[in-house]
Amino acid sequence: MRVLGVDPGLTRCGVGVVEGVAGRPLTMLGVGVVRTSADAELGHRLVAVERGIEEWLDEHRPEFVAVERVFAQHNVRTVMGTAQASAVAMLCASRRGIPVALHTPSEVKAAVTGSGRADKAQVGAMVTRLLRLDAPPKPADAADALALAICHIWRAPAQNRLQQAVAAHRTLKGRTA
Repeated sequence: MRVLGVDPGLTRCGVGVVEGVAGRPLTMLGVGVVRTSADAELGHRLVAVERGIEEWLDEHRPEFVAVERVFAQHNVRTVMGTAQASAVAMLCASRRGIPVALHTPSEVKAAVTGSGRADKAQVGAMVTRLLRLDAPPKPADAADALALAICHIWRAPAQNRLQQAVAAHRTLKGRTA
């Protein structure tokens, strides 16, 4: 399974591609950050994020895209920018028919470190260890994108089985009604 992880942001949008399956060693295929200038007009920034995501999709051809689910913060401006960048990533993937999964920050931290309250340094250290890298990816947005991809690879099989069980239950329930 090849997954593009996206840690959305307008100034720095982390992107990372990981390949592998649950229970086996994972391989990092690429990591980086799509940057935009805080001084640029919002529309131009969104187009720059789109172009950057499209380049990653063209180059790496992921089977899935995992995006960090936007969560409430006190800074509405930051949340809006994150949500807008997230929507751009989802749009780019969906336009190509690539399934998109959303994972909360605590889900990603728990999957990668074992604790949903892990800090950025712990996430970076575990990403480094899991992908057998020489050093943690910089900036933290890049490491977070890889963590999202890892989380999806590890969680997708269980989520798929759960979705299949729910669908089977609904089908069975429909027959007895």
